[in-house]
This record gives sequence, C-alpha cells and structure tokens, in this order.
Amino acid sequence: MSENKEYVSRSDELGNIHISEEVLAGIAAAAALEVDGVSGLAANLGGDIAELMGKKSLAKGVRIQMEDEKVTAELSILMAYGHTIPEVGRAVQEGVKNAVESMTGLEIAAVNVNVGGITFPAQPKA
Repeated sequence: MSENKEYVSRSDELGNIHISEEVLAGIAAAAALEVDGVSGLAANLGGDIAELMGKKSLAKGVRIQMEDEKVTAELSILMAYGHTIPEVGRAVQEGVKNAVESMTGLEIAAVNVNVGGITFPAQPKA
C-alpha cells in the first residue's frame, strides 16, 4: 500500500480490510453533492495543501478523522442561493452518515458541515 495514504483497517474472520481515508472522503463528498441546495464543495478545509502536493480529487472540501473506531467527517460546502442553511446542513449530515455507514460498516461519530460560500444562478446576458 502507498505510504502517502492513511487507511482505516478492520479485521474479520477472513482477514483484514483496509479502506483509504480518501475513499471515505469520496463517499462523503458524493453524498453531500446529492443533497438539494448543495452546489459544490469548497476547498478551504486543507484542499489548498492537497493541491500543492498535486492531489486533486472529488473530496477537496472533505476532511476525515478516525478515532476509537469512529469516523468524523468535516465538509465545507457551497450552497445554492435560496435554500435554508440549517435544512441543507441537516440533510448533508444525514446523507453523509447514511452513505458512509452503509458502504463501509464504520460508525460515524459526527458530520460537521461548514458553509464556505453561496452560489447564485447565472444571469442571462442581454
């Protein structure tokens, strides 16, 4: 396995399963982008560091931390104008929690959502 990546390891009766934190971040990002009112991910959660290191991925606005066999996800989203921030934030939390837990079997301790910006619809040119 690559030395540059962090992995979450789980043991079962047949052996070990290693899940890259980048995979967990990708699952969280995809789940967040499915929520109505989320227009994108903001890269201000360490994405600048990742881009400096040459890493570009779907999960640019997602940070994953593992502690005591529980996952904490922190997302920085861009919201579409006209949506209610608390409602969209709650929907992102639920979507990310359900996606990560169902796809990996890992438990989510917290999903922290930061609204990094608002996007506006494009104005038609006259």
